[in-house]
Amino acid sequence: MKKIAIFDMDGTLIDSGLDITYSINHVRSLRYALEPLSVRYVVDAINAPSRNLAEIFYGTAHYEPEARALFEEHYYDQCIQNVRVYEGINEVLDTLRGKGVVMGVATNAPGLFAKRMLQHLGVEHYFELITGADDVEWPKPHPQMIRMHLERCRYRPGTDRAWMIGDNAKDMEAAAQAGIEAVFAGWGFAESGDGAYCAANPLEILRLIS
Repeated sequence: MKKIAIFDMDGTLIDSGLDITYSINHVRSLRYALEPLSVRYVVDAINAPSRNLAEIFYGTAHYEPEARALFEEHYYDQCIQNVRVYEGINEVLDTLRGKGVVMGVATNAPGLFAKRMLQHLGVEHYFELITGADDVEWPKPHPQMIRMHLERCRYRPGTDRAWMIGDNAKDMEAAAQAGIEAVFAGWGFAESGDGAYCAANPLEILRLIS
């Protein structure tokens, strides 16, 4: 039986809230002359089930191309300034790899930033596949991203086991639609969430994926 663990990134593997906030505030200031937002406000907005982030962050109906470009230009350097791996994650990844669990990352962040941050933090090598929102037609909560991982790992329903570990309702919904088990990351950006399992800290993953 093959075991596959697919992780969300922001708020699950890494704490990137400060750098995301810095780049959003950079755009708010330079393009829109708006006051800065707090990290808590930004993180809560990102994790809200239904939200128009362009309106919340910039007061626009949609992301303007200039604002998106300004954010991406700033975030490319900013994204590795303060980001950190959550305590216990390295031990979890080491242990799962030692047990032969195949691991991947499925994030709604752009793949370029995801790979840059994970490489900077020294954990990129743990993952068979890293997919970002720009690698698929439909990001989470659509299951396309998860299905890419399952196909890459030659997942056999009814024989193998697979888990999606994430801190967001989109992760839980994507897992359900893909027909795999969902683990809510209780240490992440969201304060509460639904899933087949809830891990209060990263090390509890080892109990669930045994």
